[in-house]
Amino acid sequence: MAVDPRALKTFLAVCRTGSISAAARQLCLTQPAVSATMLQLEQGLQTRLFDRKRSGIMLTSSGVALRTRAEAMEAILQSAEREIALLKDNVSGPLTVGGTPGALASLIPTTIALLKDRYPAFELQVLERSDRQLADLLRSERIDLAVVSTGIDPVAEDFIEETFLSDTFALLVGPANDHLPEQLALASLADARWVLPHAEGAFRRQVDTLFLATGTRTPANVIRCDSLLTTKALVRRTDYLTILPHEVAAAELASGAIRSIEILGSQLVRKVGVRMLKRKLPSPILEALLSCMRDAAQR
Repeated sequence: MAVDPRALKTFLAVCRTGSISAAARQLCLTQPAVSATMLQLEQGLQTRLFDRKRSGIMLTSSGVALRTRAEAMEAILQSAEREIALLKDNVSGPLTVGGTPGALASLIPTTIALLKDRYPAFELQVLERSDRQLADLLRSERIDLAVVSTGIDPVAEDFIEETFLSDTFALLVGPANDHLPEQLALASLADARWVLPHAEGAFRRQVDTLFLATGTRTPANVIRCDSLLTTKALVRRTDYLTILPHEVAAAELASGAIRSIEILGSQLVRKVGVRMLKRKLPSPILEALLSCMRDAAQR
């Protein structure tokens, strides 16, 4: 059976509004018309897409799978429409890159410095999201690739992963901690004030692993923060400490606003690269972006 794209649009409206009646109102259709479209879609696919409950609809496993594909189709059509509009102004794109904050900061600025020499005018959107959210965005093709910490978790069968650079973690302090030496064991700082990542993802697991590897209990006096700007500002202006990859704090380290202290007893290396959907065919500008990432890593 050939799936009617209009039926998928209606199906997405049902998914997003949570009910047949709400979808009908959103689409300016009658409720029987939406119900009939959903029935035809289920009959054509020979599967039940959702269970109808008093509170609304609940997607089945088939419904979840179809929603992912329907969102991918919607994203492709929107991207195609935007690409045609951009070409009229001699602008390449669009590109949408997702990533975790630290990974983006390590790879994207140098990459863009190289890309702009190949494509003087292009449209790029950069989204900061958690690892779990990035996986969903990749599958629905809302993003072209995800910039993440690599080599930690098993790669899902529908993804491919490529590593571009490695960077060591460092203990970072501001002027209020000028009294601290150039080398320290984490165990000696268990009672210090810390700013550490909050989100459950690869970055937090790596930091937690560093404490475990050195036999240090996780700090109790801690601010959990996923904003790199806020984390570095706290370290600069207070006596709070943090652990970040060197590259993430390169500008502050170069200016002397903060300094790094070697962690004794363990050295944790973070790898940064990209994750992409296997089935996605990269556009010319996406190929160029990946090429610039490889060149940026070599620099």
